[in-house]
Amino acid sequence: MKTTFAVYGPCEVPVYQGAGGRTITTDEVRVFWQSNSSVAKSKGCYVFAMRAGKGFSPYYVGKATKGFKQEAFSPHKLTKYQQCLADYRRGTPVMFFVVASGKKGGNTAHIGELEGFLIQVGLTANPYLLNVKGTKAEDWGITGVLRGGKGKPSQDARQFRRLMKI
Repeated sequence: MKTTFAVYGPCEVPVYQGAGGRTITTDEVRVFWQSNSSVAKSKGCYVFAMRAGKGFSPYYVGKATKGFKQEAFSPHKLTKYQQCLADYRRGTPVMFFVVASGKKGGNTAHIGELEGFLIQVGLTANPYLLNVKGTKAEDWGITGVLRGGKGKPSQDARQFRRLMKI
């Protein structure tokens, strides 16, 4: 059975601003879920990221097979987010949700596969991704397409990316 996913976000994560820095407290988590209640019980994957300048940097990819509200801000995850906040003087923390469709909220195996895929893509976007599992970097790449180093992609590489919808 095919599982399809839809993206919801970016959703700004409120932070407590103290004299010594920023943190995410239980009050901020409560406010977050009041603003994003439509995905709270959904299942799928989520990406904690920082928005700075004109772009986003992923910092943690997780999966939620019980529900986003129950899993996305657990104490273990908050520790990862605090580490990210400590590394960023500026920037806005955001969360993206990749929500499984269907009455049962998607196939658990498919959610796991999606998490692995998002971790690999996230590592390409940010080699400092805070995930521990699934972060073994592949030792191959396609120049100008995927894990092929820095620099402007060739015209051939751009056309190939378009062809493969990468």
